[in-house]
Amino acid sequence: MNAGPLSNDIRDQVVAALYREAEGIARKAVRRASAAATWEHRWDDFLTAPVTGFAIMGLMLGLAFWITIVGANYFSEILAALFASAEGRLLAFLTALGSPAWLTGPLVLGVWRTVGWVVSVMLPPMAIFFPIFTLLEDLGYLPRVAFNLDYLFKKCGTHGKQALPMCMGFGCNAAGVVACRIIDSPRERLIATVTNNLVPCNGRFPTLILMASLFLSGTLGSLGVALAMLAAVLLGTAMTLLVSYLLSRTWLKGIPSTFALELPPYRPPQLGQVILRSLLDRTLFVLGRAVTVAAPAGLVIYLLANIDAGGLPLLHHVAGWLEPFAKALGLDGMILLAFLLGLPANEIVVPLILMGYLAGGSLIEVESISELRELLVVRHGWTWLTAVNVMLFSLFHFPCGTTLLTILKETKSRKWTALAFLIPTGVGISLCFLLTQGVRLLGLA
Repeated sequence: MNAGPLSNDIRDQVVAALYREAEGIARKAVRRASAAATWEHRWDDFLTAPVTGFAIMGLMLGLAFWITIVGANYFSEILAALFASAEGRLLAFLTALGSPAWLTGPLVLGVWRTVGWVVSVMLPPMAIFFPIFTLLEDLGYLPRVAFNLDYLFKKCGTHGKQALPMCMGFGCNAAGVVACRIIDSPRERLIATVTNNLVPCNGRFPTLILMASLFLSGTLGSLGVALAMLAAVLLGTAMTLLVSYLLSRTWLKGIPSTFALELPPYRPPQLGQVILRSLLDRTLFVLGRAVTVAAPAGLVIYLLANIDAGGLPLLHHVAGWLEPFAKALGLDGMILLAFLLGLPANEIVVPLILMGYLAGGSLIEVESISELRELLVVRHGWTWLTAVNVMLFSLFHFPCGTTLLTILKETKSRKWTALAFLIPTGVGISLCFLLTQGVRLLGLA
């Protein structure tokens, strides 16, 4: 039999006929006397309807993001203060031991400070978002999300279950890649794995929020920032569907698996298990990998910023070499270099930009939005186009080191790990280039 659209239609007709027959038998043999069942069916009709289902999905996702961002800001400040205090004590301790500057600098200002940045920025959002996600999973809502998105993913030639790891990717792409294990088909699991980085993780939210706040908070206030974040999430979701469609028609061609999903009953979550699973199995697992990658990167960053060549740090030489290409993307060499050096963790991209602009020898943070606007706009010529391109490239670029290691472990393939690196990077470069050249051609910036 030809394994084309005709056979796919026949299979769907057979499955539909089986379900119609089963429903007919059930109507004759089963009487529903449970009020709870009627209540659950009414909720399902509401949560899986074409209009209300997607509206509730957007509302739930927005609420989860709002809780995560608000709560994470508070705890990130506490963790950052603790790491800063420990940094001072560690530096004093090593100095008292007579440790030479060439050793204390790289260890404390390089490795320790970078790890502190990664932990203080990554841990709070994951510790909030993952329990929320696990709570929705325990309640039985996430299968309803997969049911709603099944039609879109099936049209793209992939599996409806891809919606679940995609949602997990908003918390952490590495965790989203691990979650792709729920997809049985190797082809569709590979599509979900390769495209998971196209949605923004919590490590990219600080950059996205900062750029939106920098140029929108003064005119549109918090509403403008919220709309910009919503646009970024929707653009990432749309790009996930588009790339999934292209992969399913080219390198990973095949017929989408039938997704016969039996919606589980609603049930009260077991809070103890929710906390245990989300914190131990997901949060600490991902954080451990992030720290493993960030520690050596901190050493490299410190050396590039502190080794002079011809009166300038190596950091500035490399940024100058990248400048022509970066200009074509509406960026500059220091911004592009910050993204490259931020491979271990997306959280350190903005501190790296500031370190380069201020010629600092280690990661730094500017205290206020007005101070940051002065540095970027007045002293380094940023425009709205620069900020939009930073947002676009932050949204679409190579996965972080933790995610790449996870993809390599899950796929056991260097080829697909390389493609997972190249595909989002190619999307980001293309979008930034087209936008920049179009805006310049029209004289809008």
